[in-house]
Amino acid sequence: MRFEPKSSWIPPFQCRIIKLSQWHLGPKFPRWLKFQKNLSVLDISEAGISDILPTWLLNLSTQFEYVNLSCNQLTGGISYLNVREIVDLGSNRFTGPLPRVFPTLQHLILSNNSFSGPLFELVCNSLREGPMECLAIERNLLSGEIPDCWNHWRGLGYLNLENNNLTGKIPPSLGRLNLLVLSLRNNGMFGELPSTLQLSTSLIMLDLSDNHFSGSVPAWIGDKLSKLEMLSLRSNNFNGHIPQKICQLQSLRILDLGDNNISGAIPKCFSNLSAMANKGNQKSYMFQWSSISTNNFFYLRAFLVLKGRQYVYSTTLGLVTSMCLSTNRLIGEIPKELGSLVELRSLNLSRNLLIGNIPDEIGNMELESLDLSMNQLNGEIPSSFSNLNFLNYFNVSYNNLTGRIPTSTQLQSFENLSYMSNHLCGPPLSKDCSTNSTPTDVANNGSRSEGSNVYWLYVSIVIGFVMGFWGVVAPLFFIRSWRNAYYQKLDHVGRKLYMSWATPGR
Repeated sequence: MRFEPKSSWIPPFQCRIIKLSQWHLGPKFPRWLKFQKNLSVLDISEAGISDILPTWLLNLSTQFEYVNLSCNQLTGGISYLNVREIVDLGSNRFTGPLPRVFPTLQHLILSNNSFSGPLFELVCNSLREGPMECLAIERNLLSGEIPDCWNHWRGLGYLNLENNNLTGKIPPSLGRLNLLVLSLRNNGMFGELPSTLQLSTSLIMLDLSDNHFSGSVPAWIGDKLSKLEMLSLRSNNFNGHIPQKICQLQSLRILDLGDNNISGAIPKCFSNLSAMANKGNQKSYMFQWSSISTNNFFYLRAFLVLKGRQYVYSTTLGLVTSMCLSTNRLIGEIPKELGSLVELRSLNLSRNLLIGNIPDEIGNMELESLDLSMNQLNGEIPSSFSNLNFLNYFNVSYNNLTGRIPTSTQLQSFENLSYMSNHLCGPPLSKDCSTNSTPTDVANNGSRSEGSNVYWLYVSIVIGFVMGFWGVVAPLFFIRSWRNAYYQKLDHVGRKLYMSWATPGR
């Protein structure tokens, strides 16, 4: 719907609540709001507004409880937010330092803008007269360290600072907040995880991926953070072994330790991760808030590497159960106990140093994605894999697997690249298992054929050179009569050419 009155229009009414979300009000900011003196709730999100935020809006004599300007193309800087409870300015083009806020503000959403500078002024110098429950400033241009002055932010449940340029260590006071959600993904932070973080016993989501954190994966994560449902430490510098106490996380649905320097064996006790083993109710991960006049929520987001690519999950996050241990230095065999995780939908153990046979029990799972590539696995692909009827991504390339690929609807549907650099045969590869030669995949056959063509090309060049040299050059060099006849012939041809050039008129 559209509502575009003339810029000079003065409304003949006074409203306390205006909700025009998804109405087309733009591209200019609606000036008629300037004449509203009793406005408490304003929602003009997704309204097609591409304009500078007017300074008069937040300087109105009215006292806002709730302001939602999200999902527009608003620009400019904001020095102060005169709103008592909830502000959502997400997905705009605001710039400059973070604004000061009203002491009783409970929810501040500034996601997906271009706010820059440090967090210090907002976190350390804000006067608080009540708990801030939600602070979302992800996908901005914030820089500097996270300050260590969170003690007066008790009550904060959701903190998202991902996709900024933050550096330094996690401050100890941040761990004392007892958060529900903490995401610091994709920054430049480093150091070991502070022990105070184990005090956040209510955490259900902890995402520290894509940073430079180091040290061992703390055992207290499994011992103290018992409510965790999503744990991502991906793409850091963690080392040491996977602690056995991780197996105590009965609610864990997503575990991502990929792309680190973790060594040792895969714990057999992973079979105790009951949320991955037992069928449960579908989860709905959303953060909800309400005030006297409005009720809102947003879905939690998670960046997961599944099926060989990175995906963003939000509304469907509750459907995902995933384990990724790829790109580490894990050794030993794949524990057969993993086969009991029948509710797991994605398993990625690629790019490690795993050896031995693939356990038959893996074929009893209901996986949609399985990646065992770039290890040192041997033996045959278990015949039980023909039961993996829901697979839509499969990769066992670059191992030492042998024998026939089991016949099923799914396994024959994948490209040859899923099997390359093994000693496999049978469909979808062109190598027939009935031949006596060492089975190999189509990709290897293709490379061998191409290598043979290159080899014979060089052989032909050498033979041509030898024949030309000994058939023409060598006789001229060793037989004087041939050499004299050859030079006389050249002299005769040269004289004829000269005469033709010198007497063109004849």
